[in-house]
Amino acid sequence: MKQILMPAVILASAFSLNACSTVTGAAVGGAAGAVVAAATGENVKKGAVIGGATGAVVGTVAD
Repeated sequence: MKQILMPAVILASAFSLNACSTVTGAAVGGAAGAVVAAATGENVKKGAVIGGATGAVVGTVAD
């Protein structure tokens, strides 16, 4: 399940972050980070924080 879930989440995140604002990027990144962390057995809270920060940066650069 993990092997199928991670690429799907990463691919969905890449398409979702195509043309986003900072807030949308942070939301999508946070959700994706939490899902990837949960799928890999890591800390979900840390995954969401890292994903949210990364998504915010990508959203800022995309704008």
